[in-house]
Amino acid sequence: MNSSLRHLRRALVTAVTVLGLAWGSAAGGAAAGLPATAAAAPATGQPGAALPNTVVPAPVSAVADGTTYRLTASATLSSDVPDIGAYLAGVLRASTGFALPLSTGASGPGTIALQLSGAPAVVGDQGYQLTVTTHGVVLRANRPAGLFAGVQTLLQLLPASVESPTVVPGPWTVPGGTVTDYPRFAYRGAMLDVARHFFTVAQVERYIDELALYKINYLHLHLSDDQGWRIAIAGWPQLARYGGSTEVGGGPGGWYSQADYSAIVAYAASRYLTVVPEIDLPGHTNAALASYPQLNCDGVAPGLYTGTDVGFSSLCVPLQLTYTFIDQVVGEIAALTPGPYLHIGGDEATSTTAADYASFIDRAQQIVAAHGKTVIGWHDIANATLLPSTVAQFWDTSTTDGALATAAAHGTKVIMSPANKAYLDMKYTHRTKLGQDWAGLTDVNTAYGWNPGGYLSGVGATSVLGVEAPLWTETIVTPADLDYMAFPRLPAIAELGWSPWSTHGVSAFDHRLGAQGPRWKALGIGYYHSTQVSWPAGS
Repeated sequence: MNSSLRHLRRALVTAVTVLGLAWGSAAGGAAAGLPATAAAAPATGQPGAALPNTVVPAPVSAVADGTTYRLTASATLSSDVPDIGAYLAGVLRASTGFALPLSTGASGPGTIALQLSGAPAVVGDQGYQLTVTTHGVVLRANRPAGLFAGVQTLLQLLPASVESPTVVPGPWTVPGGTVTDYPRFAYRGAMLDVARHFFTVAQVERYIDELALYKINYLHLHLSDDQGWRIAIAGWPQLARYGGSTEVGGGPGGWYSQADYSAIVAYAASRYLTVVPEIDLPGHTNAALASYPQLNCDGVAPGLYTGTDVGFSSLCVPLQLTYTFIDQVVGEIAALTPGPYLHIGGDEATSTTAADYASFIDRAQQIVAAHGKTVIGWHDIANATLLPSTVAQFWDTSTTDGALATAAAHGTKVIMSPANKAYLDMKYTHRTKLGQDWAGLTDVNTAYGWNPGGYLSGVGATSVLGVEAPLWTETIVTPADLDYMAFPRLPAIAELGWSPWSTHGVSAFDHRLGAQGPRWKALGIGYYHSTQVSWPAGS
């Protein structure tokens, strides 16, 4: 998907924080911000004091009561969900040095209590209600995913140094009030391309930790492409052994055993992300074709490929073995994937005729459905007849696509990933050393400055399942590269997926985003210092 060819529910918001500002009242909404003079107020930890941190994505409602809660060495923690309690305790113990004894069980007592009861129905399965008083913190949700999302907001309301892996001085204060919050869209994803350059299990897990900070709930793994096949398939062992042996530029490549893949799936689940595996078909298949000559129409395997061109490869559509191959590959991956989705690619199949492409997508959808998964494909698949459940992922730079608009009119749900807005591998400026520019230059305000529910002609908000930020890796080699390209743009896309559109405001967002800089520094995330963002000194 990388060539020159490619071109939040509505809610009353009473206030959200802005860089250096205390929580506001109904008169100071998120979009408008609060008076700039408040930004200079010192962080004293006293009731009503201004805060050196803010919340991204912007919550639906945040109402301050003018008090402050101070976390001290005598604090305790309780959680109805043991793993979420352990996650929060791990972060807080590392930076504060406090013991924070953790009790688990239904609505147990604790200075900080995480409870699966008492949340308002409006927050649904993914939202939460956070109440902070001078006496403690109560976080309520209807489901564990909402509780985990609320933990991320709580951590952002503490000083940024709470993310430090070693003990640092306090005070550890949280402003008093109530946050009621839930997502605009159900699907908020990030894609990592491990095919162009391979990333180890540990490196993917690190990226998962970063995604979880901003309420991302789907990790889309691009597991195959022309340059590499990255997952072992027992019935087709050469796919990984041979097809996974290289990458862009001719490096050693790599691949995941099925145990490795299951470890990524389990780790993602511990951070309340669902893995969406992608096997790109029928194009972007040179690694597979090179691994098995019999998959080629002429029976001759091409060589391994380490370049960056696209559109030259295709599975043999008329060949019955092609569908046996797909059935066995999909079957093994589906069995390892508890999530509902399996991505079949479908983009840039320019070596396949239109008739063959439509026929292929029809059959591939049926195979995936037979294995109990819902199909996602790049929006090119709208040129075929789609199953009612199939989801199309829009990637182009245009704001019109007739086939996709027609599909949406017939019920197809769409994930929005316009390349000139959401692709994290696009350069920030002409001087950016990493990334590409075929879709244009994408600084923070470009990534933030669009409405997923009103971007594509003929695809209204009710047809949008969510948003996703893809990170293609033709030029991305290390975790440091991932960090630099994802931050600060990933939180921008995350906010578009979570927050109500009524909170949208570029200037206010730039201020709130700037407050994340010290947090990223504490986490060891080497981010791009966009000139569009108001970064605090020293971050």
